[in-house]
Amino acid sequence: MKKIALFGGSGLTGNLFLNKALAAGFSVQALVRTPSKVTEKSPRLTILQGDVLNANDVANTIKGCDVVVSLFGHVKGSPEWLQRDGTKHIIEGMKQHGITKIISLSGGGLPYPSKDEPKRADNIIRFIMKIAVPKILNDAIAHHKVLEASNVKWIIARAPRLTNKPPKHTYRIGWVGVNGSTSISRADFADFLLTQIDDETFIHQMPFVSN
Repeated sequence: MKKIALFGGSGLTGNLFLNKALAAGFSVQALVRTPSKVTEKSPRLTILQGDVLNANDVANTIKGCDVVVSLFGHVKGSPEWLQRDGTKHIIEGMKQHGITKIISLSGGGLPYPSKDEPKRADNIIRFIMKIAVPKILNDAIAHHKVLEASNVKWIIARAPRLTNKPPKHTYRIGWVGVNGSTSISRADFADFLLTQIDDETFIHQMPFVSN
């Protein structure tokens, strides 16, 4: 089984993904700032303490792995270009260690004009994001540009509102305004992320996943 380099594994969605990856037989090497937040124990789990904004920490996490899953994001007090700069370090580490694939998390506010067909409600949500949380939206766009400029195989999995509801064990894969809804449980979204480890369908694309 493959070994996953995981960033953001101590977050709500990241922790669910971590548990599911281990249960599925994968090995995981996770970079977290606070190791005590990861309670899962497994001989196939390696926890490294560090920061995604530290290039050496990132490279050490990627070393010896087969694929990268990037689920880190903004929290209170995060620097403005957290996702852009962290993704730059990840791409550098991937090149250094010969890793070719990354799956990254983003929100439905990240535009994908070639596939999305946003409805009026979608456009209103994006407008509100531009006004209320421009830092998060601008950083998401910048991180996409970093991936697009790289020569790696990337997938940006976009989610609407993430909930802590029980999983439905089914979800829709589409685009904003096309076969999508307004929410998805974190458990179902983590399931989708796990399928992308070996699936090449959405390479260089940004699927929108919802319940």
